[in-house]
Amino acid sequence: MDQGEAVNTRLLDAVRTALLEAADPVRGAGARAYMKSAMPCLGVRVPQVRRIAKAAAAQSPFASAGQLRATVLELWRNASWREERYAAIDLTASRLVAGDMHMLPVYEEIIRSGAWWDFVDNVAPRLGGLLQRNRPEMSAIVLAWSTDADFWIRRAAILSQLKAKAGTDTVLLASVLEANLRDPEFFIRKAIGWALREYAKTAPDWVAAFVAAHGSTMSALSRREALRHLSGRPGVP
Repeated sequence: MDQGEAVNTRLLDAVRTALLEAADPVRGAGARAYMKSAMPCLGVRVPQVRRIAKAAAAQSPFASAGQLRATVLELWRNASWREERYAAIDLTASRLVAGDMHMLPVYEEIIRSGAWWDFVDNVAPRLGGLLQRNRPEMSAIVLAWSTDADFWIRRAAILSQLKAKAGTDTVLLASVLEANLRDPEFFIRKAIGWALREYAKTAPDWVAAFVAAHGSTMSALSRREALRHLSGRPGVP
């Protein structure tokens, strides 16, 4: 929590109250089983969680970027329900902290302590936002993260440019992918394929060439995902 920054308690109360009011216990039980979650689920759908967080932030705006960070960490660390953690991530979409490198420790804590794909995949675009606005500093961080001992940190690095399209740094993307091609972890192999499949929508020739050049080290899963929409192109089997 940011030292000296007061938490936005009105916003927290609004989020928690609205989530409880929207709870669907039957759906929550199913969601908990699907997510293999130790933390119980309320059964509130993700789009509704996002609307609740957005409405609460509009009604009780943050006084500063520091207050946003303090509030997000309070909601994340003391969550009783998985959806409270989703809401905490949703609050970081605020333009108040767009490009703010002080958010990086918040994202890192969420990834390391959340340690599951739903949390990591929702935070990865925030890393991409930081990268677009702070390229030299964030490029070095993403590259370092790509070899971290925690595979969830590595997954976040792999997915950090998922929405970059033409703004993708292909040198960085290639380096991050190459560092993980031999990793046997399912969530890493899936992320590699996903990152390539998404970039193929922008640069299919680059992706086809990357896969061709790394065919001997890339897993069948990563390759299949990467080439899902490229079959029939020259040089693609």
